Amino acid sequence: MRVLLKAHFDTEKANELVSSGKMSTLIQGIVEKVHPEAAYFLPDEGDRTAFLVFDMEDPSQMPVITEPLFREADAKVSYSPVMNLDDVQKGLSQLSGG
Repeated sequence: MRVLLKAHFDTEKANELVSSGKMSTLIQGIVEKVHPEAAYFLPDEGDRTAFLVFDMEDPSQMPVITEPLFREADAKVSYSPVMNLDDVQKGLSQLSGG
């Protein structure tokens, strides 16, 4: 299932990671685990934030993906199922019977 992982990094912890050079290592590790089709990094709600869209093959992947974000960055993490345009069109065609 295609999901959006949204990670809000704790400011103090993120400052430490950036200063120590470990932020890029953390991000690279997550990216290598999930192979996102899209990855965006931005300020959101006053926090450094990452949005990653990827295919989660099995929910048991969540701890492996999420724990480094919790432990190293005190991140607030959420997952949401998402659709691309093709998915929306397919779903809408099923509603209309075609």
